[in-house]
Amino acid sequence: MHNWLLPEYIEDLLPPVAWRLEYLRLSTLNMFRTHGYELVTPPMLEYLESLLTGTGSDLDTRTFKLVDQLSGRMMGLRADITPQVARIDAHLLNHQGVTRLCYAGVVVHTLPEGMNRSRELLQVGAELYGHSGYEADVEIQRLMLDALTLAGVSDLYLDIGHVGVFGGLMAYGHVPAEKEAALFQALQAKDTPAIRDLTHGMDEATRAAFIALPTLYGGVEVLDEAFRILPSSLEITQALEQLRAIENELKGSAKINIDLAELRGYHYHSGVVFSAYAGTHTNVLAQGGRYDEVGKAFGRARPATGFSLDLREIATLFWRSPGSKGILAPYLKNAKLAQKIQQLRSSGEIVVVELAGHEADRSELNCDRILLDNKGEWEVVPLTK
Repeated sequence: MHNWLLPEYIEDLLPPVAWRLEYLRLSTLNMFRTHGYELVTPPMLEYLESLLTGTGSDLDTRTFKLVDQLSGRMMGLRADITPQVARIDAHLLNHQGVTRLCYAGVVVHTLPEGMNRSRELLQVGAELYGHSGYEADVEIQRLMLDALTLAGVSDLYLDIGHVGVFGGLMAYGHVPAEKEAALFQALQAKDTPAIRDLTHGMDEATRAAFIALPTLYGGVEVLDEAFRILPSSLEITQALEQLRAIENELKGSAKINIDLAELRGYHYHSGVVFSAYAGTHTNVLAQGGRYDEVGKAFGRARPATGFSLDLREIATLFWRSPGSKGILAPYLKNAKLAQKIQQLRSSGEIVVVELAGHEADRSELNCDRILLDNKGEWEVVPLTK
């Protein structure tokens, strides 16, 4: 990070990474298109209440805020595109059946989400509206894994949780609302001593369940243990059954872990939540979940599930764009040469015209071939050093 030129955790993308990112963006969106997802492009700026509607406090502290000089109202620079897409589905498209939407755009955060991570992300994602069954969650998670595979990510891990387990326990134990935030934080930190303190005085079944949640992490066998330990309330049972169905559908696509203490976006999500990792990379590469209640704030509640990823980080770390280096061409006023250059460019080749006086700097042009005149016909031959 060049702090003397740019703000902290904001950086330029240089060749070849910038081209790599653009190739990957187009490839990913084209894959979404072949699955029936339609592209939308929401604005970078919106009135603040629209950006934060339905998201609770999760996005508030991550959003840059400013005053609109035309209206005097507060505006926000988007920190997440998903609420904008929910607004489009609920308020503008007004479809009655299943709607599949995708997007790719820049988002900015007030603070980085991890060590050495940029505050400017190229967020790419897909959202599926109108189907409440687990089949929609399976489709979205499979699409996410396919997008990561396309980007060159291997050794994929998929962590799956369900906020209904926590919500069901709160309801089952009639836990006071004022304890919700503290319990939420303790579970996210897997802080068992804090959970013991916070659950003191609760009935034994509820307390034992809360204390057990941080330990319920691992393979599909975790669900068997959860059915044994957790209360058999309708909400908890349905959540566990959904997780089992999803794991059964996706096994073989990635190494799947069940995490019943995963509550990321608890005030935003309403069901299954999931995150994808690579074996050699500690940061989350993609994440998502079900958020059925967000559209209600825009006037039309719809079942909804989706995912997003930072293509900027993935292009930097994983992806290498296909294709060869360029072809060097001399600067000449020659009709046959001009025709040959046009033919090569039309076929997808990179042709760089060398301007006079820069022969000593050829290595900077990233070319490995050259156009030479062979008795009036221009041919591509290897470029020797």
